Amino acid sequence: MNPETRPRCKLCENKEDLGFSISMAFQPIIDYKEKSVFAYEALVRGTDGSPAYKILEKVNEENIYQFDQKCRTTAIQLASKLDIKSNLSINFIPGAVYKPETCIRQTLEAAHKYNFPTNKIIFEVIESEKVRDRKHLLSIFQSYAALGFRMALDDFGEGFSGLNHLLELDPNIIKIDIKLIRDIDKNNKAKLIVKNIKNLCDDLNIAVVAEGVETVDELRVLLDLKINLFQGYIFAKPKFEGLPDINYLSIE
Repeated sequence: MNPETRPRCKLCENKEDLGFSISMAFQPIIDYKEKSVFAYEALVRGTDGSPAYKILEKVNEENIYQFDQKCRTTAIQLASKLDIKSNLSINFIPGAVYKPETCIRQTLEAAHKYNFPTNKIIFEVIESEKVRDRKHLLSIFQSYAALGFRMALDDFGEGFSGLNHLLELDPNIIKIDIKLIRDIDKNNKAKLIVKNIKNLCDDLNIAVVAEGVETVDELRVLLDLKINLFQGYIFAKPKFEGLPDINYLSIE
């Protein structure tokens, strides 16, 4: 649907300024086999490059909607400016989405304005995000998927409802929680858990990303487990308002 013809809600009409400025840093999710970028994740920063936690300290119940919308449009605008050709992963806050079919309007308008394909946008939500209304989160996933967006669960395995989320939300992508990845080469229990997550997701046709990869030994184990999508400092750190150089490595 053309963004100009989509319905609006009162919050969508509210043009009140967020009250502070934001920008983005970008970190790649790489396809190791192809030695290419699968996606860039947009990570909120201050306009002076200040870290995310300093920005998040300013977010409250009164401005959470404006903040969520500003993150989306800023990510799309910068992705277009940087000429990102891969997918773009944008984090969203379920509690800031009041009506999925109307709150998506600004995202569609930004994609149209900056000529960024909506089928290259991935919406990412933390798996452990406390959601009071599970049906509401499901409606967001279904509405966004119907518009051609891909949906991802971040920090998968950190919460206690992961399998329920796979069943109910039917995500396209999961990102395995960093706690399972850290020192996986020394932790047989973590290795077994990740192995079974990967096998299950293969059966469900869900792509698996290992995030927070920092060492060659971790990477070697994850490759042995047939994981191919990675995000972590071993490949590239986030770059403020830019695309970092990527070290694809070569593991013998």
